[in-house]
Amino acid sequence: MTLHSDVAELLAGAGILDVDVDDAVADEHVRSSAYRDVVSATASSRSRDRDRAIVATILRDPNEMASKTAVVALVDTIAMKATGREEFRQWSAELLPEIDQLKTEGFRAFIRRRVHDWLFYLSVEDGHAPTPAELAEVTDWMQRLLAGVSTSPAVLALLAESGNRKKTRNIAKNRAGRPRAENEMSPTMATPSARTDTTGVGSSIPQ
Repeated sequence: MTLHSDVAELLAGAGILDVDVDDAVADEHVRSSAYRDVVSATASSRSRDRDRAIVATILRDPNEMASKTAVVALVDTIAMKATGREEFRQWSAELLPEIDQLKTEGFRAFIRRRVHDWLFYLSVEDGHAPTPAELAEVTDWMQRLLAGVSTSPAVLALLAESGNRKKTRNIAKNRAGRPRAENEMSPTMATPSARTDTTGVGSSIPQ
């Protein structure tokens, strides 16, 4: 397989007709934008049957930053759509072997951490009361996300006491004191950068 054939296959499979394949192959910025469109179309599908093949194709791109960013965006979007931890666990378990294609260990580790973060998030959403030790195993990014969106008094209390960063602890403390109705907002509404911070750099939510 060549980069040209991979890009052509991804665009055709996603029904994207307004991107020139030759332009995308020649220009990494065009290609990265195309991958975002592919990820959006993939996540919107009711079927998850093609996700692993799509991820495998994206990860063959020699620009590992672009491919890693696209895969993280897909992980974020599917996690937010998942009905529970087990559904996302099964989905991510199918995909994780594909990340071994990445030569950069830091990128492989980043994706694994992101999956672990979302498994933690979904377990909390399912009613699990995390311990300080469990909280310490997730990234500052996920702690900040939970501090901004969780409606669980126990979770907010834990973050206020044991969050890694002062800003996270303060957010949790402030939100714990508000009426519950003010706290009930979706992660997407509360933290628009949560689903776009795929590099861990330059986001308003620290990685």
